[in-house]
Amino acid sequence: MKNFYKKGITLLEVLMAVAILGIIVSVALPQFSKIKENQVLQNTTQEILSALRQAQSQSLASVSLGEFGVHFQKDQIVIFKGQSFSAGAMDNNVIDIVSPANISNVTFSGLSSETGDIYFSRLSGVPNKNGTITVSTPSNSKTITLSATGTASVN
Repeated sequence: MKNFYKKGITLLEVLMAVAILGIIVSVALPQFSKIKENQVLQNTTQEILSALRQAQSQSLASVSLGEFGVHFQKDQIVIFKGQSFSAGAMDNNVIDIVSPANISNVTFSGLSSETGDIYFSRLSGVPNKNGTITVSTPSNSKTITLSATGTASVN
């Protein structure tokens, strides 16, 4: 009987440890998903800023004697050569946006939608349009502003 009592205490201790571990996991798991979501939003914002800077610098440098632009879609960014975006162009540099982030709104010079194009003038690096790009996740969003001089910043 004494041996059975010791096993009962051990079983009770194991059950308590499992219950405490379950409570800790149920509290911590949502926090980890929010941290991941915020990191994806931050990375997507940086990718957009990088794409804008790359298109502008290639235009300033007159790479291939051309202008470069950025096309925005809900789930990707495309750096393109020329003044207009062509989906099938071989020169396109496609950057996929990682879920749960997406481009929820593009507002250039008064036009607002989920997609949009801008290009930078050769030699001056000035964009043909200025405005904002909104990047969103289910719980947060960031707005990137592109000024008339081509400076991009996050609000």
